Amino acid sequence: MKKISLVVMTLFLAFTLPVNAQLGKLLGKGKSAGKKSGSFATVWESEFDNKATRLAVAVNSGEYILGTDDNSATVLDADGKTVWSGDYKKITTNKTNKCEYQYIIHKGAGKGGYLFLFDEIKLGTDRVAVIDVATGKELWNSEQYQNLLPKGGTKNIEGADDGELETVKYIFELDAFLISQKASVILVNANTGEKIWETNRFKGGVGKYIYDAKRNEIIMINFKPTALGALFAGFKNQLVKINATNGDVFWDATFMGVIEKELVTRRAIVDLWIKGDKLYMYLNGLQVYNINNGQKLWEAIYENDMDGGGKGLFSNTLNKKYYRTIADPIFTDDAVYLVMFGTRDRTKYIEKHDLESGKLLWASEKITGAFSMPNLYRANGKILLQIGGKVQVQEFRQETTSSPLGGTMKQTVPYIYWDYKAQKNGVLAIDDKTGQTSWRSEKFDKRITDLVIHEDKSVFVGDGDEFYGYDIASGNQLFDVKHNDAKVGKATDVIDFDDKVVVLSEKGLASYNKKDGSRAYASEKIKGVDYFYEIGGNYFLRDQRNSKNRIFGIDMTNGETKGAVESKGKGGSPTYGAGIDISGDGEYIFAFKGKKAEKIRVNN
Repeated sequence: MKKISLVVMTLFLAFTLPVNAQLGKLLGKGKSAGKKSGSFATVWESEFDNKATRLAVAVNSGEYILGTDDNSATVLDADGKTVWSGDYKKITTNKTNKCEYQYIIHKGAGKGGYLFLFDEIKLGTDRVAVIDVATGKELWNSEQYQNLLPKGGTKNIEGADDGELETVKYIFELDAFLISQKASVILVNANTGEKIWETNRFKGGVGKYIYDAKRNEIIMINFKPTALGALFAGFKNQLVKINATNGDVFWDATFMGVIEKELVTRRAIVDLWIKGDKLYMYLNGLQVYNINNGQKLWEAIYENDMDGGGKGLFSNTLNKKYYRTIADPIFTDDAVYLVMFGTRDRTKYIEKHDLESGKLLWASEKITGAFSMPNLYRANGKILLQIGGKVQVQEFRQETTSSPLGGTMKQTVPYIYWDYKAQKNGVLAIDDKTGQTSWRSEKFDKRITDLVIHEDKSVFVGDGDEFYGYDIASGNQLFDVKHNDAKVGKATDVIDFDDKVVVLSEKGLASYNKKDGSRAYASEKIKGVDYFYEIGGNYFLRDQRNSKNRIFGIDMTNGETKGAVESKGKGGSPTYGAGIDISGDGEYIFAFKGKKAEKIRVNN
């Protein structure tokens, strides 16, 4: 889901508050939650030179801290000290100024990043500029690239979350931007702005790409971006293999389906894999191509029932959409397993195909009334299918917040969380050789959890009030534990943790031993948790109630709370919620509120 030698106007050390200051509202004892209350330690608290109303993010997991507004940027270093600060119109030589759209490219540790600026000129020529995050210098600018966004529509773009532009794709392996224009796409050196090549044989935005380093080739798939939709005549779905050096197209193939982007994360809902001499594209089923010539070899596709307008089995809306409803394919050396849709009767089922020829080896029984089948597992000669359970919701909400000029203002806030749909729920075990049902269990309410597989022999699964263990081979129930006795509320998720399964619940955690289902611990109350993260072996819970964003650090060995932080700030990562970012190793949390930024240590 799955992001300049500017004239530095001011260079000074940021004012640093005492280490015990709690800018991001650290929640201490009595306010934190868990078996035992702990507290995070503030490493530093600093201020941006601007108000950071646009972006507030940790670049490369905290190597730099970037804060921007429409007209300026400030960058702090890992110690919270100002590296550079300046106005865009003074930094850029083409006077790029009111940048209503901007995004950050993280280049990796020690490499800094790119700040891409787009200045929409309603009655003139749009401007683009790229700033080096490490130095604050302008790397390049251009007025050549137009129609990157719909004229006059910058603020109203569906899913506009200061992420990558639909018409600008950063190709990490080439350190280059691929910019979509009406008649062509242009590859531009990200560091210099130099045009590397241009081709008119690929039109649209890049939905997904794979880079082949051995051959220096790119395979990429297109989609019709919002900005260019009205400009295209005869737009067609394209899958191409292209020479990364000069832009020559080796082959051009068409594909079935429409690529959409997730509402908040803007991840293209399509996957590409290269296996041997074949390219596999996952888009409403599987489409398989010869990687050498682009010939379609076989396909197993379906009509999706997640359309908008209230017609689908799940009704998506403009500002709220459902994801993670269908399990990803399972590949083996010679076969692939897919969840398929029955177009007419709204059923779903599993198909096993020969990987080489595409031949249908078997189809499972059809399952009616299933909104989601989010997970497939292969263990002990069985294919285990989870029917029902949590689905991911991404939405934008209008919320009232304090205005920098006084009073209040409305702002659009992104949310990503899990929810449930009422349907028939259960676990289905299918014989891997025949496709026949081996056993099933339908004891579960809508809160059926994901499955946890142990040593290829046992499977653990819960629902709102119960926690079960099953023998995979026979389907015999190993145990049934009353989860509601833990008094932590209804289950929402499961975490596979060593010899235990931790059940994340509405009000806390309960941990069960895999050997017999006995309870290892139950935490005190943590209410309103809607998401958990495992980052570098660190575990975090999130609570977004009442327009706030709380992140709890949890020790999964005993259920104790390491600490908690609360933020209502602008910026941060949409993945973690408003005002919060977390380092890639999970060791630090960054909290943002207006001009203020705070770095927080997770493990004391």
